Amino acid sequence: MSIVKSSPSGNGEDKRTAAITSLREISLAAAAPAALRAAVLVGVADEIGEQPVAVEQLATSLKVDAGVLGRLLLALEQYGVFARAEDGYAHTPTSRLLREDDPQSLKYWVLWVTEPWAWELWPHLEQAVRNTGKDLFEEKYGAEFFAYLHKEWPASTEIFNKSQTELSRLTSAALAEALDLSGFRTLADVGGGRGYTLSTLLEKNPHLRGTLVDLPAAVAHPDPRLRPDGSLAARARVLEGDCLKKIPVEADVYLFKSILEWDDDRTVTALRNAVAAGRPDSRILIATNLVDDSPEIRYATGIDLLFLLNTNGRRHTRSGITGLVERAGLRVDGVSEVKPLLHVVEASVPR
Repeated sequence: MSIVKSSPSGNGEDKRTAAITSLREISLAAAAPAALRAAVLVGVADEIGEQPVAVEQLATSLKVDAGVLGRLLLALEQYGVFARAEDGYAHTPTSRLLREDDPQSLKYWVLWVTEPWAWELWPHLEQAVRNTGKDLFEEKYGAEFFAYLHKEWPASTEIFNKSQTELSRLTSAALAEALDLSGFRTLADVGGGRGYTLSTLLEKNPHLRGTLVDLPAAVAHPDPRLRPDGSLAARARVLEGDCLKKIPVEADVYLFKSILEWDDDRTVTALRNAVAAGRPDSRILIATNLVDDSPEIRYATGIDLLFLLNTNGRRHTRSGITGLVERAGLRVDGVSEVKPLLHVVEASVPR
């Protein structure tokens, strides 16, 4: 006979237990990105192929401790990253995205948002809540985020550039399909990183000429299609430039894709610089993921808080970004959804 009494159950008690479980899991949620980062750096996803691999064999190949590797994989399994099989561990659709050779790889994006600087900044979120408007990164490091990054953490800068190319692969084809650029001759991709999006737009629009504008570290190694010997070289230019100071090209269309996520003043400055660089009939397109219309609300709100901590920036709402467009002296011509992840704000200079 058991000496342990059976536990009473009831709907109210079940909900209370679920709430306790949920809060405890959320409180330890940092374990998930830490485990993802460790798996990427160790090389787990690239080592697992099409067939399941035993933990011991995997550990031998990766030169790591089998016991700890098993614990890491067990933790990631709870989030659908890797799956236990009879013969060891196998890939899931999610874990495949950690492979470098996956067409939609997010390996470098995972590394970017889990870089050491991110772990240093998260504990300062309380300070950000209490001191609205202050640039916490500049207070801590004495320099603007990207300037400091380029100078002190060049390896992290390289990870950032690769992560932006990964994100562009997820959305550029859909953006190229959605934009009717037939009536325009020139387009400037402002802050376009290595130019994956610009290359996609130029391939879709053979009549179009394009210019990539970004900081020196970003354009130092542009998309192969934009290089002097690349397939789009005859219709493309690559220019160094800081859109917060001056945009060095006149164009029919200025595209800001996923970069107007600084504080409001700097966002307005970048838009005004586009107006100054363009002609009275130039158009401005802002491609972004809006917080209030996002299909990935946890992602959108999470990255919004990270922007707050590293650049004093934000992920915008629909009313927020359109208000900044108007503040820059532009007319909002429309806001359109581009599935699966983007919205495009169309703007023009009032005549």
